[in-house]
Amino acid sequence: MGWSYERAGVSIDRGNAWVDVIKGLMKNHPADPRVVGGLGGFSGLFRLEGDLLLAACCDGVGTKMELGREAGRLEGLGQDLVAMNVNDLVTCGARPLFFLDYLACGALEAHRYQSVLKGVIDACAACGCVVLGGETAEMPGVYSPEGFDLAGFAVGMVREKDLIDGSLVRPGDRIVGLTSSGVHSNGYSLVRRVLRESRMDLKAMLPELDAPLEEVLLRPTRLYVSSALQACATGKVKGMAHITGGGLEENIQRILGGYRPALDFGSWPRPPIFDVLQRAGDIAEDEMRRVFNLGIGFVFVVAPEDIRGVTAMLRDLGESPVVIGGVIS
Repeated sequence: MGWSYERAGVSIDRGNAWVDVIKGLMKNHPADPRVVGGLGGFSGLFRLEGDLLLAACCDGVGTKMELGREAGRLEGLGQDLVAMNVNDLVTCGARPLFFLDYLACGALEAHRYQSVLKGVIDACAACGCVVLGGETAEMPGVYSPEGFDLAGFAVGMVREKDLIDGSLVRPGDRIVGLTSSGVHSNGYSLVRRVLRESRMDLKAMLPELDAPLEEVLLRPTRLYVSSALQACATGKVKGMAHITGGGLEENIQRILGGYRPALDFGSWPRPPIFDVLQRAGDIAEDEMRRVFNLGIGFVFVVAPEDIRGVTAMLRDLGESPVVIGGVIS
């Protein structure tokens, strides 16, 4: 029997159902007219004044932290934390303003966690975002002496006239993907279970990979803010999605309204790490597509006539854009 995310302890369906529970609880209170849109987007929107909207989101790194702890490599987790937030934030066209971080641990040892904080600071600087503050909680008894957790909170700003909300998406539009650096920060409960059950050595240098296994798995999540904002400035982007838990189809569906994505999963080269994991865990292809980004970390929805201009601009920024599918009714 092959491994799945649910068999490893994480249910995407339970997560989706929990969002519905939250929406139900929110219905018990009068709607605030300052809230733009509803729950379930990549970020929440709040009207500050006039057409000025604040966008906010909250996210973490998940069990990738455990892999980092086991490997003794925490330095990339700070960028992971920032990226998981600001990549969500920018999908509506918002420019990140500031970031708050939360570190909870069993024993606060500065030499262990300063590389994480440095990663947060460097990643925020790379996307023009200020580290405004945060919280560090030492919680013995809740966490083991080596255990810890990370969470982040980002706020950005967008004018309503510049808001990207998918409302202009139509059948026939094309979906353009930007490459990921690897697994990013989703699916690690399944990754770790596969590693454990197959007894794979984190230090192993597998022939398919360009670096030791632990290095490939712990590569930080890419920051897409600069490329996304410059693409938005062309006025040609109709929708954007950050590819996290749920994979390509579920995350793209979130910005298409009643339309659907039709993806060609053979249109881009799949990074070898995904083949390594699929083979080691005997993971079904449908499960791979629902759990992992499979090499595409961020997408744009663009009209067919604008594809050439948008992809050329992205290539000038150093990206390798790929048309991975289209929108159907």
